[in-house]
Amino acid sequence: MGAGSWIIVVVLISLLAMAAVAAFVGWTSAKDTDVPASGYVAMAIGVIFSLAVGVGLMALVFYSDRKGYDEPPMLIPPADTIEVSGVSDGPVKPQQTQELS
Repeated sequence: MGAGSWIIVVVLISLLAMAAVAAFVGWTSAKDTDVPASGYVAMAIGVIFSLAVGVGLMALVFYSDRKGYDEPPMLIPPADTIEVSGVSDGPVKPQQTQELS
């Protein structure tokens, strides 16, 4: 690994350590605090809602991939147009012929 990769690893590990310290300090500073039942209900509803959104979005990702909705867009011209080098000239009009007398 190069120097840049090591810097990224060190930064990420230090961020993880800081998050762990913040969680520990927050957890231990609230020793004598009681959470009411409504707090637990609100937390449970939030967790269930977050999981439902995550599962729903992942289901849409898999559905979209399997149905081909993730393919790159392609221009499909209407049947009544002529395409010349990628530029459509519009509707095809019948050519008028003149009779020579």
